[in-house]
This record gives sequence, structure tokens and C-alpha cells, in this order.
Amino acid sequence: MDEEYDAIVLGTGLKECIISGLLSVAGMKVLHMDRNSYYGGESASLSLDQLWSKFREGEEPPKTLGRGNDYNVDLVPKFIMADGKLIKVLIHTDVVKYLEFKACDGSYVYKQGKIHRVPASDMEALKSPLMSFFEKRRARSFFIYVQDYEEQDPRTFKGRDLTRMSMRQLFAEFNLSEDTIDFIGHALALYKDDAYLDQAALPTVRKIKLYNDSLYRFAGTKTPFIYPLYGLGELPQSFARLSAVYGGTYMLNKPDCEVVYDESGRACGVKSEGETAKCKFVVGDPSYFPGKSKVTAKIARAICIMDHPIPGTVDAHSVQIVIPQKQVGRHNDIYVFCSSYAHNIAAKGKYIAFVSTLVETSVPARELEPGLALLGPVDYKFIHVSDYETPTTDGKEDKCFISTGYDASSHFESTVDDILAMYTRITGKP
Repeated sequence: MDEEYDAIVLGTGLKECIISGLLSVAGMKVLHMDRNSYYGGESASLSLDQLWSKFREGEEPPKTLGRGNDYNVDLVPKFIMADGKLIKVLIHTDVVKYLEFKACDGSYVYKQGKIHRVPASDMEALKSPLMSFFEKRRARSFFIYVQDYEEQDPRTFKGRDLTRMSMRQLFAEFNLSEDTIDFIGHALALYKDDAYLDQAALPTVRKIKLYNDSLYRFAGTKTPFIYPLYGLGELPQSFARLSAVYGGTYMLNKPDCEVVYDESGRACGVKSEGETAKCKFVVGDPSYFPGKSKVTAKIARAICIMDHPIPGTVDAHSVQIVIPQKQVGRHNDIYVFCSSYAHNIAAKGKYIAFVSTLVETSVPARELEPGLALLGPVDYKFIHVSDYETPTTDGKEDKCFISTGYDASSHFESTVDDILAMYTRITGKP
């Protein structure tokens, strides 16, 4: 270990593994270490035995659930947008060859106590029970405008400057109702709150177009989302393989990793088991850098094992449900994610559902109840609350490039934004 590297990466969460892979592909000499004996960190996929060990220590998983190794339960479940940034990273790095994906069966939004399929195009909007007849016509006009909008072609602007106009103003031009705005903003553009309404309209239009482009990325899919067979734990391991192919070195089970700093306070290496590896900079999750990050929020998550699909989803094996904040009197959305044995993440006949949200009160479990109420009977339930940490500096001065935590959303776009921002801070390249 007493060698010199360009970069040392600490932790094998998805963010750290993607950064490690990208740096290795860029020609850097990378050492990647983790205190755990398994890949994934906070974004790991657990077997049944590991799940019980983490949340019900001392108990054995019930035999009725089948073989423990048939389960790959994600701690941070998220779908992948089929034409989103993560797919572009997977293709750019050729990691896609290590993975198999399956489409998500359904995307739904919660309105007035019921779930409805999310219309993603002008034609679907006409059939949706989410809107009245006249509202459908207005929504169809809005969708046609967004689908036809091209940033390089001023003729498609129709006299609107989306860099100056707010999204609230754009919605008003089409006279859309508050409920329609709710599902477009939260179930299509996938915003977590309503701050976007008073910001420039262009980023939201891009997000709606991404949803639509992802929907039609692969033939025959019903949603814009895909998900890897055997769970998200496959992603960190695949990027680890990529790093190894390009000469990266991996060391797991290093519980005493400690960042070493020079006289000026810059990270210059990592010490473990009496040896020190030198480097130009260190990348890692907040747990490896005491005092260099702060808790800015808490995320509540429920993991539920069931023997049936979520009611009202046409027996979908995999589904996302967004509960917009206003529908349940909250400041942040609630996300429901479900997958099943069809994705090889559970034993035959079993479904794994997840409910997550940003904590707003002193009783996080109660905040998950609107999502849990949609699931039907649950055999086993695990609720946990995790800190959402953000670094206090950008890493350019102290050479400590620290990732943020994983948010409550059930898709990867914000996660990849953080990864690409880190890569740009490290390398100076977009």
C-alpha cells in the first residue's frame, strides 16, 4: 500500500464507484478503499440475512420468505431514467455491458386519495382520468408546445423566452389548473417541492422532455424508467470492474482508513493498518471526513416485504408512485417504489416496496403513512432514518472531494448531478 496515487477513493457507494471509474478511464492511478467487506456502502443491496442483521440483530429471517440469497434489497432504491444522465455515463464508460436491465411497469401519481397512471404525452393526456374534458385540451396544448420546443430553433419558442419567463408564468399561459400543475411538476419533471415554479421555465421544460424521450427510448416500454436485474448493488460493482480494467486497485475491509493532511491542511494520503498511501487528492463519502460535512436534512425510508403487487397498479411487478406534497399537506413529496422477483431481487412470489420522504417532524414513521397506506397487507416492515449530509467546502482548497447523501427521490437524476459536479470540481472538465 505504500505507493503514490493520483487519487484515493474512500467508500464503495454508487457515487464513489462512478467517480473512481471515470477517473481511471481518464488515465489516473486510483486506489479505492472501503471499511466494509462488501461493495455499495449506503447504496448497497442486501441479502435477507444481511437485512435482518442490519435491522433486527439477533433474529433469524423467517423460513417462509425463502432462500436468503434470492434477495437483493436496496437500501436506497431508485429507478433509472432510460434516456437520463446515468444511462449516458453507463454508455460512455461501457459499463452497460456488465448489466442487464428491465423496464419499470408503471408510473403513477396520487390525487385525492387515489393513484392514477401518469400521462406523458398529448395523446395520453386525452385519455387520463386525472383531468376534466376541457383541462385535457389545455394540457394537450401544453404538451404539444413542450414536445415541439427546440432550444436551437427560435420558431418553436412561439414568442416566449423560457430563460426569463418563470414556470408559473408558462403554466398560466396555458391556463392549467393547480392539480395539473401538481402532477406535471412532481410526476413528470420530478421536482421534490414547488420552488421550481418561480424559477426560469427552461430547466423544467427540459425535464419534461427528458421524461418523454426516456418513455420512447426503448420499444414497448410503459414508463421512462428501467432497473437493473439483481438490484442497484450491481451498479457499484460494475463501476469497480471498470476501474480495475483501467488499472484501479481495490482494498475492502479496511476499518481504520484515515485521511492524512500536510502542513497546509491539504489531503495528501490515507493511512490504514500502519501503512500510508500518498495521493494528490481524496474522494469519499462524508463518513470518512469528520468535521467536513454537515447534516442538512434527514430521510425516512420504509422497506416492506409483501406477497402481492401494489393494489391499483394492474398487477405491476415494478412501479413508481409520486405523492405530491400538496395532496397530503406536506412541504416535500413522498415516493413509493416497488420491485419484485421479476427483477431477481426477491424470492418467487415476493415483492419489495419502499416508501421514502424528507423528514419534516419529530415522528418520521408517521410521515411515511400516506405511502404505506397504498401498499395493502405487508408481511415485514423495516423503518430507518438516515442523515442527509452535504460537504462544507468544494474540495478545491483541502483536496477532499466529498459526496452528498442520497435524497428521498425514487430516480437517479439528482444523484448523477452530484457525481458530475464532483467530477468537474476534481478535473476542471465538464
